[in-house]
Amino acid sequence: MNFEFKNIGIADWKKISFLLIFLFNHFFSQQTVTGRIIDDSGENLNSVVVINMSTDLKTYSNSMGMFAIEASPNDELRFVKADFGRVSARVLTGGYNPQLLVTLIPIPRDVGEVKIVKKPTGDLETDSRLAARVDKGEIVEQAVGLPQPVGKMREKPAEVKQVLLPILLGSLDVQGAYDLISGKARRQKRQYRYDDLQEHIMWVRNRVDNEYFTKAGIPEERISEFIQYSFEVKPQVRMFVKAKNLSGVLLGMEETMPVYLERLKQKKEQK
Repeated sequence: MNFEFKNIGIADWKKISFLLIFLFNHFFSQQTVTGRIIDDSGENLNSVVVINMSTDLKTYSNSMGMFAIEASPNDELRFVKADFGRVSARVLTGGYNPQLLVTLIPIPRDVGEVKIVKKPTGDLETDSRLAARVDKGEIVEQAVGLPQPVGKMREKPAEVKQVLLPILLGSLDVQGAYDLISGKARRQKRQYRYDDLQEHIMWVRNRVDNEYFTKAGIPEERISEFIQYSFEVKPQVRMFVKAKNLSGVLLGMEETMPVYLERLKQKKEQK
């Protein structure tokens, strides 16, 4: 791409200067704020969503309750976790931010008596009838009145179009450009795909006894592998998972079982 500088006027130079000042302030005012998140008993809290309300940047606390997030002076950091009250903190303007210690307080809930729904047994006709009932998780959600989340609270990966279009209009998404150039956006997308896959596999395993698979001839250590195989060769199975339709999932897996078992048999014969 060739740029012509000879026709750039004073107004254009002012815009460029303003952009350079903005970039300078952005890079040199930002800092990494770290901290630990605990509950009221002092136990570490993992998977807490940490949101920079000024930039919409998000991260999560790890198994030790630790987190790190980029922020500028006076940015508001918000800490969110289901069943806990929200907490906010401000980034200090003096340039020095000691490690934060954030305490989340559980929200008391009276869920009453919860009826446990039996898991499928391996009889497809019986299991389909069981699947038509509300599962345990849904009963709890209805009992406590939890609002259903819209999407997942995680940082959205930068997209090429979203970064290039503002540049053409004379603005610059610095964070988005950095995420694309550094490969962070690509890594995020790959990680999210993996996380979603594992979540969908666990959704099935939490609702179907291992005996359902082992009776059909699938070794217990290969159950997750078989479920993933079903997702790949018959995408409708995963669509049923997303729709929380267990009977549809069972019907779909019944169709993929013979082919998978034949593949296992061939692998054993080759050894």
